[in-house]
Amino acid sequence: MPAPQCASCHKARAALRRPRSGLALCGACFCAAFEAEVLHTVVAGRLLPPGAVVAVGASGGKDSTVLAHVLRELAPRLGISLQLVAVDEGIGGYRDAALAAVRRQAARWELPLTVHGRLGRSRSCCTFCGVLRRRALEEGARLVGATHVVTGHNADDMAETVLMNFLRGDAGRLARGGGLGSPGEGGALPRCRPLQLASQKEVVLYAHFRRLDYFSEECVYAPEAFRGHARDLLKLLEAARPSAVLDLVHSAERLALAPAARPPPAGACSRCGALASRALCQACALLDGLDRGRPRLAIGKGRRGRDEVGPRGLRRSGSGSNPQPGKPFLLFPPSRDPSSPLGRL
Repeated sequence: MPAPQCASCHKARAALRRPRSGLALCGACFCAAFEAEVLHTVVAGRLLPPGAVVAVGASGGKDSTVLAHVLRELAPRLGISLQLVAVDEGIGGYRDAALAAVRRQAARWELPLTVHGRLGRSRSCCTFCGVLRRRALEEGARLVGATHVVTGHNADDMAETVLMNFLRGDAGRLARGGGLGSPGEGGALPRCRPLQLASQKEVVLYAHFRRLDYFSEECVYAPEAFRGHARDLLKLLEAARPSAVLDLVHSAERLALAPAARPPPAGACSRCGALASRALCQACALLDGLDRGRPRLAIGKGRRGRDEVGPRGLRRSGSGSNPQPGKPFLLFPPSRDPSSPLGRL
């Protein structure tokens, strides 16, 4: 059966059918619609004011690459300037290749790039990596004079996070999980997620149609992460109910906790001054556990360890890896090239 005509331009043949609207669009019209939706998210949410210096968390993966490309296209309309900030976690056989992709992107787009940190080659894995990478990104953003930080978390990432917090019974993180970012409490830079309402499948398709160069290998420690269980569960939910991903994202925005379940007001970390719900922020608590030679207790393995370290909820979180995307929806025609992004979907 031949592909239908594009429902937008009525000229080209459709290349995909969008899952949310069901519209059959050609590649060019899909990319234009994707960029318009990101622009609407940024403007409606007042995420990036004119004149903002925006640090883009660049990992070299599909999400951060798509985010940087879209914001570069929208920068003149938004009145913002961009800085790429990458964090070197020191993961052998993984991060070096990803950073090479980031450097190629920076050169191609003529955007300034700063590589910050080197978190060490440790098997402490995803909890340490996630918490310390967040701190390193904040420090790198300040080094380049940024006023805002953006990350490439998409709708699937956020739905997985909501599921993980439910499965762990983490009321504190559920209470803080809504919205498109954080306004910058406690002296931290404001953060936002312009791709939060974009599905992972559409992020991959946008990268394909724009011919973006990105690193797609999974982190070697990703199989150890708890996020993988939430990801598998989300795929089953999405197969039964296609809107499950966005439903979970919006549920976090509307979540209301009973007064007894609400976390205490956040204060300042007694060591570094960062925003914290306990005496020590997550990063300082993890570093404290490492200094004492008890890193597993810093992660939260065992009640005694949690009581000693202080902060609640320091459990294993997901890595920032790029998962293998699921099958796309009604591509016209389907890709037969296994080396292409669509061929691997």
